[in-house]
Amino acid sequence: MTILKRIGYFVALPLLLVALWWALTLNTNSFWVPRPGQLVETFGEVWIGPRFARDVVPSLVRLLVGLAVAIVLGIGLGFLIGSSRILRRLTEPVLELFRAIPPPILVPILMLLVGVNDTMKVLVIVSGCIWPILLNTIEGVRSIDEVLGETALVYGIRGPSRITMLTLPAASPFYIAGIRQALSIGLILMVISEMFASSSGLGFTIVAFQRSFAVPEMWTGIVLLGLIGVLLATGFSFAEKRILRWYYGLKEVEHSE
Repeated sequence: MTILKRIGYFVALPLLLVALWWALTLNTNSFWVPRPGQLVETFGEVWIGPRFARDVVPSLVRLLVGLAVAIVLGIGLGFLIGSSRILRRLTEPVLELFRAIPPPILVPILMLLVGVNDTMKVLVIVSGCIWPILLNTIEGVRSIDEVLGETALVYGIRGPSRITMLTLPAASPFYIAGIRQALSIGLILMVISEMFASSSGLGFTIVAFQRSFAVPEMWTGIVLLGLIGVLLATGFSFAEKRILRWYYGLKEVEHSE
């Protein structure tokens, strides 16, 4: 019954919105807003076929590569900075400066420095995704319980063992929260990076449909982006619950007490 309730909560609002959309477009012939049935038909014609492999798959590969690089750099640098009070004080002004710069502004600069290629698009994704991961990791490492740290020293847990047995698990709720934020940021930047001087990709295709007044096709691209976002969020939520099983278990014990 619990699973059925979760499924019901998950699909209730989307179904309500689709029903409202269908009701509002029932007796209209708007050029700009297609009916749900028309959109479903157009979606199959546009994306089920060679276009998916040509435009969507490369976009997803760039997104995953950018996220992977941001995760490695964010967690690595976050551990380094969070473990040193001196480094935190030295880097805090610079981190706040770069975090405040909107990543889309860097697109023209990266185009000049790197060129219009896949590397530029990946770097745009990295430039936005790294900050929530980095800053959350720093906060997670900084806030590790001192008693745990002293206990680890008493038991001779130092060096790499301290990172794998204490720092990495203790800070995991923080940097995983940063990764969750980076997913949505990365999806947005994936589209933005493909709108500038690009000849392929999901973002480029949506803009091409818009410029040619292929409105139903444009809407299918937007819907596809939403579906990709839902799948990424659902998959990450599933992985998060497995990785942080110990954390959620502690929370349940605290609530029960």
